[in-house]
Parts: sequence; structure tokens; C-alpha cells
Amino acid sequence: QVQLVESGGGLVQAGGSLRLSCAASGRTFRNYAMGWFRQAPGKEREFVAAISWSGSSTYYADSVKGRFTISRDNAKNTVYLQMNSLKPEDTAVYYCAADRDYPLTLSLDFWGQGTQVTVSS
Repeated sequence: QVQLVESGGGLVQAGGSLRLSCAASGRTFRNYAMGWFRQAPGKEREFVAAISWSGSSTYYADSVKGRFTISRDNAKNTVYLQMNSLKPEDTAVYYCAADRDYPLTLSLDFWGQGTQVTVSS
């Protein structure tokens, strides 16, 4: 069992930056690939970024490529999402998720509760 807790969301102006964190419980964090997803009001949840078990491989949604960076620290059981050049359309609740497979499958094993990111124009 893995419990995930996101933090770091907030209100930021367009063009600004935020760094989200997702802290995982348990000693098996390194056995999971990790991903970030987001859900805007009235829209379906969408993929944002993913990182492999060791952190050596990553991939991103086209909408965030070049602006967002996913990373992980297995010693701290934490995955991060650095978000730069934020746009109003990045406004959403951001979720982290854990998956034993990489690339991520459609049925992720564990989800966090989400953190709100609001980008004002």
C-alpha cells in the first residue's frame, strides 16, 4: 500500500512558477513509476508527466513540454513537478499517482487527494 500526499499548489500569475511535491509513504516507493495528472473544472482528468522508477526516463503531455519538469528523490520518497511559464489554462487540480508499470498504464495503482493550482491572467 502506498499513500500519496500532494502539496505546493496555490495561486500564481500567468508567467509565474510553482513546484508541486508528492510525498509517498512506505518503503516501496522506488518500485513505482510516478505520474502527475490534472483535472480542470468541467473537463476529464488528463495526463501531465511521468517518471520511471529510477528517474532516468520521463515523458510529458505536449501541452506542458518545455515548461514542466518531473523529478523524483527516492531517498525522500518524493516526486516533484516544477511548473514554469504557467498559463491560465494550466488551472486545475493536480494529482500524483503511482504505477508499477512504466510507461504508465490506464489503471494506476494509487492516487493522491490532489492540490489546486490556479493561474490568473
